[in-house]
Order: sequence, then C-alpha cells, then structure tokens
Amino acid sequence: MLKRSVYRKLTLCGLVLCSLMLLYALPINKQDIKIEEEINYVNTSVNTHTIYLLDQNNYISQTKIVITEQEPLNIAKELIDVLISGGIGEDKIPNGFKSYINSNTKVNTITMDNDIINIDFSKDLLDTNLELEEKTIQGIVYTLTSIDNINKINISIDGEPLKQLPQSKISLPNPIDRQIGVNKEYQITNPNNVTETTIYYINSFNDQIYYTPITLVTNDTREKIEIIVDELSNNYSKLDSYLPNNTELLDSHIDNNVLYMNFNDSIFNSLEEEDILEEVIYTIGLSVGNNYDVEDVSFQVNGQEINKTNIKALD
Repeated sequence: MLKRSVYRKLTLCGLVLCSLMLLYALPINKQDIKIEEEINYVNTSVNTHTIYLLDQNNYISQTKIVITEQEPLNIAKELIDVLISGGIGEDKIPNGFKSYINSNTKVNTITMDNDIINIDFSKDLLDTNLELEEKTIQGIVYTLTSIDNINKINISIDGEPLKQLPQSKISLPNPIDRQIGVNKEYQITNPNNVTETTIYYINSFNDQIYYTPITLVTNDTREKIEIIVDELSNNYSKLDSYLPNNTELLDSHIDNNVLYMNFNDSIFNSLEEEDILEEVIYTIGLSVGNNYDVEDVSFQVNGQEINKTNIKALD
C-alpha cells in the first residue's frame, strides 16, 4: 500500500514537471501580450468675444464672454442671445453685469451684407423704460460692431426700419454705426458747434477692470485727440483714468492709417523703466478707435516710439 502511494506521488510530480518544461519550451507571441495605450488630447482653448452689457451703475460697458461660434453671423446671433434678459445666453454674463433687451423680444431675422448686419426684432424691443430705450440701441450697435469687419447695423421692428425711438423721439439713421454714441453726457452751453467725443474710462467690479465708454457732448471745437487726452488726464469725476494729470500731448498726426501721438514723459508709469501702463494704452486706443478712422495708434515720448497697438485688437 505504501509503495503504491509513493509511486502515485512520483507519477504526479513527473507530470507537473513535464507540463512546466513544455510551457517554457513554447514560443511566446509578443503581439498577444502587447498593451495598447490610447491617449486622447482635449482642446482646452477658450474663445472669448467683446460684448457691451449694463454694469452695476447702469453704464453700457465693455466686457468679454466665452463664445462657441466662429463665423461672424453666428457670433452675432450668440451675442444677441446674451443681450436678451433671461435668454439662453444669460449664464455667460460675468458678475457685475446684466443684459438689457426686453425678455419677450424675439429676433425675427438676422442677416449679413458685406460690413452690415441687418437685424429685425419683434416690437417688444421697444417695450422698456425711457432710460434704457436709447442705451438698448447703443448697446446692440456697440456689441455687433465689435465683430471683425462689421461696421454698421440695420435695425428694424417687425419688418419696418427703426427710424425713431417712441419715448425719447430720438431719430435714428439706418444703418447705424458707433457715431450714435453711448452713455451720453451733455456739457453744452449753446446749440452751436456741438461736438461728440467718445472716451473710454476705467471701471472695476471685485477688482476686475473693465472699460466704460462715455460720449461727451460739448461745444469744444478742439481736435478730438486733444479732448480725449485732456479728459483722461483730468480724471472724469464718476469714473477712473490711470493717465497722470500732468501728461501733455505735444503733437499728433495721421499717416498711413496710423495716429501718431507724441507725449511728454509724464505718460510713463515709471521713468526708470520708461513703460506705459496697459490701462492707459487701452483707454486712449479704444477712444481713438471710436473717433478716428485709423487702424493703429503709435505712442511716442519726446519723438521716440514706445508702443504701437492695433485698435481692433483692443475691442
């Protein structure tokens, strides 16, 4: 009995050993054990676009929102969706801002013809208070003309061109461009030699800087760049400017779509580094873009160019 048990165990060990030897003798197919790794790259880039919304002080102001569209007409549709109160784009509005188009307003049609956007609204667009009536039109025009190569807007109501605002009785041209002005402040003493100059100032919400355009209606007949620099350096009472109050515009001229501005060295943020604050470049550059038909602004100090900026890149 003992012999049989030993024999059985030896036989079993022999079989296991043979199996192991056979396994190691077989060729291994490397393809069978290859580990496949698939790496998916996610595009994390975000597209933003300028939009003009109401800030906490009820000024139409420039800010940016995230957009998904890339074609001009589709961008226009997406921006209008954000401007409609309670609309589908409301969640894109930054803190401190709000939309201003009546929530019941419908966009009947929107088309593009060269540099003009034609947009037909329902009559609900005009169902607003007197204060917002003109600002609503201003905000729409400033927003849509921030789109590349769009310079004018045709606005109609249920198929009829909007020629006059019903409450304020303000007449409107068709098409409308930024010459309509925005956030108008009147400083006139007589109806003669009236000048409208749009100037961008600095504002902030929760330490986030943004820019607010004010159209000054005055009897000032000076060159508009002189008015811009003078107003910014003297610090408009309700808004801010980082332009030092002893900054002087020595001279200016336009050549090949560039406005050259020559300042004294007081425009520098630091005499040691001889740099100009970004906020100063923005306020002056944006202001020039709304008052002059030029592409670039050149900042010079005592005749030496310090900075050259494309205006469209600021908007």
